[in-house]
Amino acid sequence: MTVLILGGTTEAAALDQHLADQAPDIRAIISLAGHTVDPRPTNLPVRTGGFGGVEGLRRYLVEEGIVAVVDATHPFAAIMPFNAEHACKAEGVPLLAIRRESWKPRAGDRWKSVPDIEAAAQVLGDEPRRVFLTVGRLELPAFANAPQHRYLVRAIEPIGDRLPVPHVDVIQQRGPFDVDDEEDLMRREGVEILVSKNSGGPATVGKLVAARRLSLPVVMVERPPKPDVETVDHIDQVLPWLVAQGLFATERGV
Repeated sequence: MTVLILGGTTEAAALDQHLADQAPDIRAIISLAGHTVDPRPTNLPVRTGGFGGVEGLRRYLVEEGIVAVVDATHPFAAIMPFNAEHACKAEGVPLLAIRRESWKPRAGDRWKSVPDIEAAAQVLGDEPRRVFLTVGRLELPAFANAPQHRYLVRAIEPIGDRLPVPHVDVIQQRGPFDVDDEEDLMRREGVEILVSKNSGGPATVGKLVAARRLSLPVVMVERPPKPDVETVDHIDQVLPWLVAQGLFATERGV
């Protein structure tokens, strides 16, 4: 019996380690979309790439003998969560989503919430600014429509020609990021405005605290809609859920 983990978040990596430690006899596979060339190492077998839509995922569930699916995709994954919902419902496979809590503005924050990345590029305005982009390399093309700004881009991997504008500086780093380091970076680089996705979680929240300290405006891109499926907010809840489905006789190590 195999559990399929739809990966893409720190929760997926943590669940990988959690199952290896707490339930080594549970066979699981992590599926990654393949957007990151150098993903975090895992203890479990990994498959990379899409399934071919809902029908392709349905075939995979049957062929691999998948008895449960855990959706640990990124909060901004817009298609796979719905594909998983439809495929699991069609094949009668239990589905659980791990969804971390989104960030909420606090006293002193100067957030402008927008529905998508295109709107984020538009609200930067016409006046040239030093803009700190922390939205991932796949979202960068939207900002080519605002070439007047001087961009500081942070990404895990090289951005190539995804942001073809005159003034771009790139920092290639993977979180987590310390709050004081974030503040020092923003001061040193003369950042005037921060653009972020509302990914939630502790790994990259430091940039928001630093922006608050510096009284910098933040353009916050809100999450896309998600399907209405059973949801937890922490990996510790996954193994008890698997046991509750009747898939395993005992809750090992918990």
